[in-house]
Amino acid sequence: MPQAPAESTMTRLSEDDPYADIRPYTDAEVPAVAARVARDSGFARAMARLRLPGLRRFAPGLAHWLVQRWLIRQAKSLHTISDFQLLLEPHLTRIIDETARFTVSGLDKLDKSQSYLFISNHRDIAMDPACANLALHRAGHRTVNIAIGDNLLKSSWVADVMRLNKSFIVRRNISKPRELMAASKQLAGFIRSTVTENRGSVWIAQREGRAKDGIDATEPAVIKMLTLARDRKLESADAVLQSLNIVPIAIAYELDPCDRQKAAELAAGGSYRKSDDEDVQSIGRGIMGQKGGIHIAFGDPIDNAGDVDDVVREIDRQVHRNYALFPTNIWAWEKLNGAPVPMDLPVQPGTVSREAFAARVDAVDPEHQHWMLTGYANPVQTALACHKDVSQLAR
Repeated sequence: MPQAPAESTMTRLSEDDPYADIRPYTDAEVPAVAARVARDSGFARAMARLRLPGLRRFAPGLAHWLVQRWLIRQAKSLHTISDFQLLLEPHLTRIIDETARFTVSGLDKLDKSQSYLFISNHRDIAMDPACANLALHRAGHRTVNIAIGDNLLKSSWVADVMRLNKSFIVRRNISKPRELMAASKQLAGFIRSTVTENRGSVWIAQREGRAKDGIDATEPAVIKMLTLARDRKLESADAVLQSLNIVPIAIAYELDPCDRQKAAELAAGGSYRKSDDEDVQSIGRGIMGQKGGIHIAFGDPIDNAGDVDDVVREIDRQVHRNYALFPTNIWAWEKLNGAPVPMDLPVQPGTVSREAFAARVDAVDPEHQHWMLTGYANPVQTALACHKDVSQLAR
């Protein structure tokens, strides 16, 4: 009997809020969720690795206790999502300052009062949207609502922290067609309502999973999913896409902290099997590992969007055009091809020497080195194809 009120409450919540189980938390939900997360031992251990790494190595119990006391105190001051993000911002800034040189372009073309659907190439699980958020915050824009796959939310505290940080859930592990369609419609509806009601911008990746081989290509299925948020009798799919105010993002890293692991996965091909905690380990490497330069380029809003294929082509065109090459990309291409790059391509200033990059590659299993170099070299191949197409059009 005690369960009946809770079940009826959840039913009413679902009827009033069709996105309750996937959307970010609201300001009203923050105090209770923050208090719950602060007392979670898993979250305290994770934060101890970030805040007290030295003490944690020698006295993990003390580090855990100190961080948990700090978290409980901090949680009492959190009343809104903005409070939570402002608490995280100095830590994110410190991590980026210690592990990368961060540059941004294109934000001057965007209206701070508007909501956009940012569709980004995908290289790092956590850092891609984190860099977008940091760039937007520093320029005075609102931070984004971030799409995150439910495969990354295996711990309750991870799900809570992500939803406190304006993440919404993408359900991936669904096998039944009817359930998959319902989940896709719900996701599309949340994205569209958020953007068109100007409740904030949204960040999604152009594909499911990272581009481990360095080839950035939009999955048509992602764009088709967006068109499900329509009244089939009154509205075309093209009209839905036009309403979403789509802006492509291209993010590039001079060094990929997960390059060794990506190379091993590519070398194994279809026989590769992820460990249970591999995604969590990749998130940690991506955040804490040295990245050299990072450049994030915000593209132009896609006006007169057209159909799904048109949007896919335009996202790819802008991502490829705006992607910032680093010297590491050039060196990898030259190593694989045994010749200089046959065209003078624009290259961002790097922070890593050729010798240091060569040593990084040499430190990898010899069977994986080709794949590691390929991940760095493929953006050069894409850039060469883009410049060739442009030169042909100019004739």
